[in-house]
Amino acid sequence: MQVRYGFAMTAVLLSLAPGRSNIKTREIEYRQGDTVLQGFVAWDDALPGKHPGVLVVHEWWGHNEHARNQARRLAEAGYLGFALDMYGKGKITTHPQEAQAFAAEATKDPAVVAARFNAALEQLKRDPHVDPMRIAAIGYCFGGAVVLDMARAGADLAAVATLHGALATKTPAQPGKVKAKILVLTGGADPFVPPEQVASFEQEMKAAGAQFRVVTYPGAKHGFTNPNAAQYGMPQLAYDPDADRKSWAELVTFLNEAFKRAPAR
Repeated sequence: MQVRYGFAMTAVLLSLAPGRSNIKTREIEYRQGDTVLQGFVAWDDALPGKHPGVLVVHEWWGHNEHARNQARRLAEAGYLGFALDMYGKGKITTHPQEAQAFAAEATKDPAVVAARFNAALEQLKRDPHVDPMRIAAIGYCFGGAVVLDMARAGADLAAVATLHGALATKTPAQPGKVKAKILVLTGGADPFVPPEQVASFEQEMKAAGAQFRVVTYPGAKHGFTNPNAAQYGMPQLAYDPDADRKSWAELVTFLNEAFKRAPAR
């Protein structure tokens, strides 16, 4: 266990280190039907070979700097991070009512949710720096619900992780359907994901025969990974540096194990 967490903390320290000039980023536009979407890609250009790819699905605020920062952190840990877009280019907000409207519009048709996720997945697989056989997805808040639902639907992913994401669903996973390993990182004081929702999720995953793990951070509220959580004017949200640090270490360890690799050093 000490070796396992030592690897993870090495990756965390790398992700916090300044002057990583070998981290490259680029903006892309892609489409799902007639909807123009925006993507942000980050990778370590100094690492040889093809990298495992990780999709990052944003919070309900849209494709903002928080999502892009997670892609950068993934690049610093040895992955290619792809921050995707579920709303449409330019649909970013800091206002809860507008965010709720964006999320409701994007999710009113489950087929569109899957199509937008898969559009990003195909973009990621075509990236010349990515090993298309090693793909995972992580999501924050709204994005956590998106990646979990993709796992429930049997998406061909090595791993799926959700950070302060909703766990409830109208379409529970069926036995044998889930292919991805699942990690849930949740706040113990998150009013949007109460203990009974966590318990229901655990029962669902056990019944489905899925490989999953749930880690709860006592006292952490919703949005605990977002340093800007306080700016949204919602008392249910709060950044928690300790939970952010620990959850990132847990996430990197989980991805490393899912891909059977050690993090970049």
